[in-house]
Amino acid sequence: MNRKWVMGLASAGSVMVALDATVVTTALSRIRVDLGTSMEQLEWTVNAYSLSFAVLLMTGAVLGDRFGRRRVFTAGLGLFTAASAACALAPDAGWLIAARVVQGAGAALVMPLAMALLSAAYPPPDRPKALGLFAGLTGLAVVGGPVVGGAVTQGLAWEWIFWLNVPIGLVIMPLVLRRVPESRGGGEGVDAGGLVLVTGAALGLVWGLIRSDAAGWGSVEVAGTLAAGAVCGIAFVAWERVAARPMVPLGLFRVRGFAAGNAAGVFLYASLYGALFFAAQYFQTGRGDRPLAAGLHLLAWTAAVTVVAPAAGRMVNRVGARPLAALGLAMQAAGMGWLALAATPSVPYWELIAPMLIAGAGVSMAMPAAQSAVLNAVAPQQIGKASGVFNTGRQLGGVFGVAVLALAFAKAGGYAGPSAFADGFGGAIGVGAALSLAGAVAALAIPGREAAPAPSPAGPVLASNR
Repeated sequence: MNRKWVMGLASAGSVMVALDATVVTTALSRIRVDLGTSMEQLEWTVNAYSLSFAVLLMTGAVLGDRFGRRRVFTAGLGLFTAASAACALAPDAGWLIAARVVQGAGAALVMPLAMALLSAAYPPPDRPKALGLFAGLTGLAVVGGPVVGGAVTQGLAWEWIFWLNVPIGLVIMPLVLRRVPESRGGGEGVDAGGLVLVTGAALGLVWGLIRSDAAGWGSVEVAGTLAAGAVCGIAFVAWERVAARPMVPLGLFRVRGFAAGNAAGVFLYASLYGALFFAAQYFQTGRGDRPLAAGLHLLAWTAAVTVVAPAAGRMVNRVGARPLAALGLAMQAAGMGWLALAATPSVPYWELIAPMLIAGAGVSMAMPAAQSAVLNAVAPQQIGKASGVFNTGRQLGGVFGVAVLALAFAKAGGYAGPSAFADGFGGAIGVGAALSLAGAVAALAIPGREAAPAPSPAGPVLASNR
């Protein structure tokens, strides 16, 4: 088996789906004008993708374990490619949002299986380094999406941010079938009850958050959807405790590395995705940049990713995941806090470079550390489920991050003009800094590198409390 092919193709699929989580952010201003969308519709353009991505991730992992990870990974690439074409053809916001839902479903088959294929190809001693490179490429796509989106939107049209996926997907699929070895997991069935309940929980909570500003917190719509989401969440946990084949093995959360790594990841991506939703708009609406200039100005945020993430992946074996995850999230909090104070319509760009560099270096350090903490805490047979849980938390964190930061933005400012937008942006990024700081606290609970061995096939072994 040529591990370079596995690394290259798994990373290519991951980069494509990760890019579409953020590439749309720089195009939001043009989409708002061309399709006549409201603020809520802009949020759903981003969150429809992330939400379907999140709630179907575990199903994607289970389908891969049962029917073959390579086979389901390839099917996900096909669905994602077709949905990308549908996004590009969208005549209105409703069509675009619906196509983004399908695109997220395809991504849910790609991302967890990319990580599972990669983890199966590399032995445990080499896995952190491989995951560090994988995280670096994926992270570059996440934070580099606004740059690509700005260049494509200004040079061609916003529809081309989706058209570009079509030839890439058509090239990758046959190569995966030819070059990547097939692998399977436990072969369990799909937890249909768990899927319905977790979908209801996420949809109810996100719907309530997004509609709270327009409808009011005391409205029947908002109160009802939030309550329904909470009930579904409680019912999901209860169901998973008794289900014959649970979507999420709750016993894994008794392992400190697994639980703390996932908690840190949720806060990490809530902060990052929420910030990127507004950052590209700040440079355009708050400062008057064109889309390409806005994307280029965000390069300061992405510059550290290609260097820091792979280096952090190599350092995990030497120093452990805890210090890298905690320090990285603290750096992201510091960078975002500084940015929240500095961002005004007239601030010179050079004054924004340092806080963006600090935030970018921090997230690049924390990404591979959190992933390694989660995947190294489980047995090889549980890698598919573990990667599914981690990426579900990542995407749900992003959805809630956009929704929560949008609330802060609406309270502090708006689209009335550059000053109003800058005020809202400062309030939103300040909340993002607080989320990053909460993630740093969660990361301190990750065990040291001398922690207990990974769980046995019979079940999770509790990690040490050191």
